Amino acid sequence: MLKFSDYAYERPDVKAEKEQALQLIQAFKEATSVEEQMKAVEAINKYRNRLSTLSNLAFVRASIDTNDEFYKEERDFWDTFSPEIQEWDTLFYKELLESPYREQLEEKWGTQLFKLAEYELKSFSPEIIPLLQEENKLVSEYSKLVASAQIEFQGEIYTLAQLGPFLQHEDRTVRKKALDARTSFFEKHSDEFDSIYDKLVKLRHKIAKKLGYKNFVELGYVRMSRIDYNQEMVARFRKQVEEVVVPLVTKLYERQAKRIGVSDFKFYDESYHFKTGNATPKGSPEWIIDNGKKMYEELSPETAEFFNFMLERELMDLVAKKGKEAGGYCTFIADHNAPFIFSNFNGTSDDIDVLTHEAGHAFQFYSSRDLGVPEYLMPTSESAEIHSMSMEFFTWPWMELFFKEDTEKYQFSHLAGGLIFLPYGVAVDEFQHLVYENPDWTPVERKAAWKRLEEKYFPHRDYDGQPYLEAGGLWQRQAHIYQIPFYYIDYTLAQICAFQFWKKSRENHEEAWKNYLNLCQLGGSKPFLGLVEAAGLDSPFEEGTVESVVQSIEAWLDRVEDDKL
Repeated sequence: MLKFSDYAYERPDVKAEKEQALQLIQAFKEATSVEEQMKAVEAINKYRNRLSTLSNLAFVRASIDTNDEFYKEERDFWDTFSPEIQEWDTLFYKELLESPYREQLEEKWGTQLFKLAEYELKSFSPEIIPLLQEENKLVSEYSKLVASAQIEFQGEIYTLAQLGPFLQHEDRTVRKKALDARTSFFEKHSDEFDSIYDKLVKLRHKIAKKLGYKNFVELGYVRMSRIDYNQEMVARFRKQVEEVVVPLVTKLYERQAKRIGVSDFKFYDESYHFKTGNATPKGSPEWIIDNGKKMYEELSPETAEFFNFMLERELMDLVAKKGKEAGGYCTFIADHNAPFIFSNFNGTSDDIDVLTHEAGHAFQFYSSRDLGVPEYLMPTSESAEIHSMSMEFFTWPWMELFFKEDTEKYQFSHLAGGLIFLPYGVAVDEFQHLVYENPDWTPVERKAAWKRLEEKYFPHRDYDGQPYLEAGGLWQRQAHIYQIPFYYIDYTLAQICAFQFWKKSRENHEEAWKNYLNLCQLGGSKPFLGLVEAAGLDSPFEEGTVESVVQSIEAWLDRVEDDKL
C-alpha cells in the first residue's frame, strides 16, 4: 500500500504532453461509433487524471513547506503550464459538445457534464493564456507573502496560524497585543498586498474584456460554473442576510459582551466567547486524530472505511509549522483515488472544525471517486461546502470526546459562529462585486468600499482606533479574494443548507444521514439547486428560507444559560 510520501512526482514534458493531448482529442473526433467515442473519453480522462495528480502533488508539497526549493520551482512551473492544459480541455469540450452522439453520451453521463463544458468554453480562449499565467503567478505571490509571516510575540516567533490561540486568550491585554501583532504584519506589507490585488483586478478585467464580457463579474460567475442561479438571486440572498441575520448577530455580541464582563466590546473581544475561556481540545494533535478515528468509526460504516483509508495512507498534514502555508484545504490525488487534507492545528477549537470540515470534503471525494467523470469528482463550490459544513454538525454527538466538560461551550460557539459568519461572508461577496464593477478604483477607494460594507453588515464592530483596520484593511487577510474571485458567497449558501441538516439530524438522524450520504455520492453530477433538491433541502434563495432556518438556531441558542457556560 502506497503512502502519500511514496507518490511519485516527475515534471511532465510540455511538448510531449501537447502531442499526446491533441492525438487523444483527434481520436475522439474521428470515432465512428458511440462506443468508440466513450472509449476515447476514457483515454482522455486517464490522461487528464495523470496531469491533475502531478499538479496536485506539486501544489500540496509546496504548501506544506514553502521553503522547499524543488517544489517551489515545480509550483511555478504549474502556474505557467496549467493554462495550456486548460486550452486542451477546451478543445476536448468543443468536440464533446459537437459530437454526433451527444444524445447517447448525455444519457450515459448526464447533462451536467455538457453544461460544465459550455461554461468552460465561455471562460477560455487561447489568446488569454499569457494573462492566465500572469494571474497564477500573482496568486502564488500572495500565498507566499502570507506564508512568509514570522511574527515576534512575547519573545517568540510565530506564523499567522500559530498566533491564533493568543487571539482567544482569557487575558484581554494579550488578545489586544496578539491582534496588533497580526495586524502589524498586514499593515507593514499593505503596499505589497495592495499592489498584488491591483494587478489582479486589472488583469482579470482585461481577461473579461478579451472574452467579450462587460466586466469580470460576468466572467467570475461563468468561471464558478453558476449554472442555475445569477447575480440578482445572490443580491436578494444578501438582502435576506442583512435584514434577518445582522440584527441577530448584534444581539449575540451584546450577549457575549455581558457574558465575558466587558462594557466596551472591541474587535479583539469577538473571538473570546466565555469568561472561563473558550472551549479547546483536551489533548495533543495525535490524541485528536485517535478520537477522530473513534468518531468516524462510530458515525457510519462509510465514514469508518474512509477515515481508516486516510490514516493508513498518511493523507493528512494537519499541524501548523514554520514555512507552512496558511489555511486549510482538501484536494484529490486522482491516480491514487485519494483525497488529501491540509490544515494548521494550533490548539484551538478550530482544530476540530477543520478535522470535521475538511474531512467532509474528503468524504465526498471518497464517496464519488468512482463516478468515472473527472468533472463529477467534486461539485461546484457552493455545493461542495454543504458536505464540509454539514459534516461539522453530523459529528456533534461525538464532540464530548474532544471537549469533555466544555462540550456545550463548543457547540454554542460553533452554532453562534455559523450565524456570525453569514454577514461577513456576504460582505466579502458584495465587496468583490463592487471591486470588479469598478476596476479603476485605487487601493484607497477599495478600502473605503470595504469600510462602508462593514458599517452595513457589522454595525457593532469597534477596532479600538487601530489605523489599518479603521481604514478598511481587514479584507486583505482573506485569501479567497485574491486566489479564487467570487468563491465566498458559496460558504454562506452552504451554511444555510448545513443548518438545515443540523435541524433534520436532531429530528431524525438516520434519515438526515441517508440524504447527506446520497448528496456525497452524487458528487458534481448536478448543479447547485439540483443537488439541494436531491438532498431534500430548501433553496437558500427562496424568500423565507433564511428566516425559518435562523429561527431554529436562535431558539437553541436562547435555551442555553450563559452563566452555565
